[in-house]
Amino acid sequence: MNLSSALKRTSTMFDKVARPRSGVVVLIYHRVGGGSSSQVDLDPTVFDAHLAHLAEHHHVVTLDHAVRALTAGEPLEGVVITFDDGTTDFLDYTVPALVRHGLPATLYAATAYIDSGERFPWDAPPVSWAGLREATATGLVTVGSHTHTHALLDRLSPADMCDDLDRSIELIGSNLGVVPSHFAYPKAVPGSPAAEVAVRRRFSSAALAGSRVNRSGHVDVHRLHRTPVQRSDGQTYFEAKARGGMRLEGRLRAVHAGIKYRGDTR
Repeated sequence: MNLSSALKRTSTMFDKVARPRSGVVVLIYHRVGGGSSSQVDLDPTVFDAHLAHLAEHHHVVTLDHAVRALTAGEPLEGVVITFDDGTTDFLDYTVPALVRHGLPATLYAATAYIDSGERFPWDAPPVSWAGLREATATGLVTVGSHTHTHALLDRLSPADMCDDLDRSIELIGSNLGVVPSHFAYPKAVPGSPAAEVAVRRRFSSAALAGSRVNRSGHVDVHRLHRTPVQRSDGQTYFEAKARGGMRLEGRLRAVHAGIKYRGDTR
């Protein structure tokens, strides 16, 4: 058994002792059918099975709905589907699957790559604005901000940070005709105090990671917990994550990410 498998098994055992509470589970996806070996690049048939499970066993809600309920302190139990970055496979595989199952999702878009057509640093081609207009026209896709350049905000000067956020908002507004309400920190790395103030002024919500359930009255919607979905989850661990489980894995991965991205800028 490798380290990842051992961690997942231990995490499910932890869940049996400290059962997840009810609330809103926000899932993080990145790629579907991208053809890479990345842990966050899922086979389309796997993603389709995820959506089928969610449609049958969970109340899938929009991020707008979840944030309104959490902000108002209203009880809500449900699942929110989110994607980060905006790679072209989002249009090729993700949107058609969402339409087939009638499920909503939010894409946090890194707008510099979409606007220029430049590949992401991990060599993935970006979506196009025209494709995103078609996606939002389905009524199932909401586009939020993932910064302009996918920069880690705590590594930027205050002026550069504000410029980066404002450029993202401007491009989403001019190309899609909407002002983005939601934000996700790149790589789930929290911003500096100045960055957090800037994000709170511009967005109705902001997301990190943490693999925890968001409970009304117990969560800051500008620090939403999200649960990353990985190729190695398989269906069993995915279903555990959709129930709000695998929290131990999430905590340990958050610590690892903080160390891993210490010297990165994006």
